[in-house]
Amino acid sequence: MLSNTPNEFPRHGAGVFATTHWSVVVKAGDSSSPEVGLAMERLCQTYWYPLYVFVRRKGYSHEDACDLTQGFFARFLEKDYLRSVDANLGKFRTFLLTSMSHFLSNERDKAQSQKRGGGVLFISISDAGADERYQMESSDQATPETFFERRWAETLMAIVLERLAAETTGQRFEVLKGFLLEERGAMSYEEASARLGMSVTGVTSAIHRMRARFRALLFEEVANTVETPEGVQAELRHLLAVLSD
Repeated sequence: MLSNTPNEFPRHGAGVFATTHWSVVVKAGDSSSPEVGLAMERLCQTYWYPLYVFVRRKGYSHEDACDLTQGFFARFLEKDYLRSVDANLGKFRTFLLTSMSHFLSNERDKAQSQKRGGGVLFISISDAGADERYQMESSDQATPETFFERRWAETLMAIVLERLAAETTGQRFEVLKGFLLEERGAMSYEEASARLGMSVTGVTSAIHRMRARFRALLFEEVANTVETPEGVQAELRHLLAVLSD
């Protein structure tokens, strides 16, 4: 199973790091290209909820957390701010969490004093449903940092599954996705075979290929969040540990 075999992930070379979250962040302060702008918008949309959860767990209301999170990303997109990014933090999640903590300490009053929607936003982020989603979060006493890491890990996994689904034809993904993380899914190989009109051998081969592609995509997404190739395996182990808690 995936959770027990981190060493089965591929080991790609430095070429994987040509366009990572880190490179987008570090270069954005000196670039006005449309590609960088789109990449930055995607980063903000992807990590909005994990940071929103972090702020909520700090004791802020839904409305204040939305204002603070959107204020953070508005500041995040300012070139002067990006020029001060410390790439030596090593991991994208560490950078985001450290930056948000700094923002809350130094910009809270300014962000809260702005009328909701009154600030200038460079991206379109909808907070609809965020409070309802947050109300479904666990009520345990985990720290805000732990909650952020859980949602960070789930976000990465959701991106990987979305990419894999887009690559998989017909209903194959829906039938076989239960086999990605477990040796046996919610249905048997024979049931999957009948639903897909394939032989059991064909289903077994399809599952093997999906697992291999899933691991490759997960590797790529994790590679987006660290500074060097050497850090990928350790970050993968950390992500799987977070998901298994």
